[in-house]
Amino acid sequence: MPGGDHDHHADADHSMSVDAARSWYVLARLVDYLGIALFLGGSSFVALLWPAGSAVRATRRVITTGWLLGATGAVATLVLEGVWAGAGPIGLPLVTQVLATDFGRVWLDIALLWLLAGVVLADLLQRKEIAARSVAWRTGALAVGLGLLRAVGLTGHTSDAGTALVEIADLVHLLGMALWIGGLAVLLFGVLPRRRPEELARVVPRYSRLAMVSVGAVLAAGLVLAWQTLGSVDALLHTDYGRILLVKIGVLAVVLAAAQASKSWVGRRLDFAVVLRGDARTVRPFVYSVTAETVLVVFVLLAASFLVTASPGR
Repeated sequence: MPGGDHDHHADADHSMSVDAARSWYVLARLVDYLGIALFLGGSSFVALLWPAGSAVRATRRVITTGWLLGATGAVATLVLEGVWAGAGPIGLPLVTQVLATDFGRVWLDIALLWLLAGVVLADLLQRKEIAARSVAWRTGALAVGLGLLRAVGLTGHTSDAGTALVEIADLVHLLGMALWIGGLAVLLFGVLPRRRPEELARVVPRYSRLAMVSVGAVLAAGLVLAWQTLGSVDALLHTDYGRILLVKIGVLAVVLAAAQASKSWVGRRLDFAVVLRGDARTVRPFVYSVTAETVLVVFVLLAASFLVTASPGR
């Protein structure tokens, strides 16, 4: 019948719009995760490992790119949440509806935290190494960074658990991810292209140790979160959420193989590279392994973005 046909097409159009909204929502979450990693990880890198790096243009670009991605992702997520939920087309009424929910208010807080992060960034861009070494800037960056991590943690499935262990594990998981990935980006774009022996000798071993601790924290906290969210091996194998998590784990395993290659180079070849004054051929294998890590962790973040839209019970 014509009426039934029309309803069928309307349902199909609605399904397509919801699917499209979900895809854009996943992309917005990926952009926000990347922003947090680059901004917080990059800022931590210059504060803890390489204050002089804040005077290097490529390093400042990594941190600035992180801020731009994070702020854009937060605003986009706020708007797309309403479209994905079927609240209506993009517009002021939709945003108002979303802001009336707990989820919307959390994302508004995240957007405001990114504004505060802009103040931290502006000070770093203006004062560079002086800011990176100052207690005031480090305190401000730490406060904003922890605020962002905690607020983003409230937008995932683990927020439903409400236990202190899960909340701490979620914070540790996100922090470890940011320190690891943001550090990789600064290493790849800020440190390695310069090939300065004194920087290689000082900064690379420091980051290697930080990365090892960060990866350990990511894995340990991830186990806690996975068990809390799924609760059984059967759920891991037979739900969409579990299968996406397995993909994330698989990509992470490949990343760790690349990381092991990097660690091996630092242990066996770094001193040789320093003696040869940063010879390009000597440093090149390390650049390749760091590049592979950096590219692959983007896919890990993409899997994490899909996880926040998947139901753990399905």
